[in-house]
Amino acid sequence: MSKKLFLIIGAPGSGKTTDAQLIAERHADSITHYSTGDMFRAEVASGSERGKEIESYISKGNLVPIAIVIETIVGAIKKAPTDVVIIDGYPRSDEQMVELDKYLANESGVKLVNVIEVVVSEEVARDRVLGRARGADDNAEVFNNRMKVYTEPLAGIQSFYTQKGLLHKINGERGIEEIVNDMDAFIQSQIK
Repeated sequence: MSKKLFLIIGAPGSGKTTDAQLIAERHADSITHYSTGDMFRAEVASGSERGKEIESYISKGNLVPIAIVIETIVGAIKKAPTDVVIIDGYPRSDEQMVELDKYLANESGVKLVNVIEVVVSEEVARDRVLGRARGADDNAEVFNNRMKVYTEPLAGIQSFYTQKGLLHKINGERGIEEIVNDMDAFIQSQIK
């Protein structure tokens, strides 16, 4: 029985992590939610060799090499207690997307079912992250940088998954309950 994987992408402030958490809570017996950060922390906490290697990069503020990222993610998916796994915040780059795709092509234990994009305008994302306190402060600069990091590879990611028939967009500018119901219904329709 292979695991069914859903990836959720969205701008900072799109609410993607909260959406995924709420859906996993609703279906605790059938859906597990991870963020990539959770998976790294779990691997480090396990004291494994890979965990030690991950920590050596993170502790210096360096990016974890892509091969280790993919192995950690796929390992976590396979060990998940449920058949359906939702991961938010991945892929964040072309390279992450391509490498995961290559890995999954030879991996019978995990099937990527869909990539869900929670769509919000930059205005809405900015309001949610910064509140109304906009201006030239550090937070605004950090937000602008995170937004740029998200949007730069986005067109390539969208086009890649669209060609595979895997991209599903959800309007993230509604109330949380409406978004979660919409996403939940979509996921359920894909795993029946």
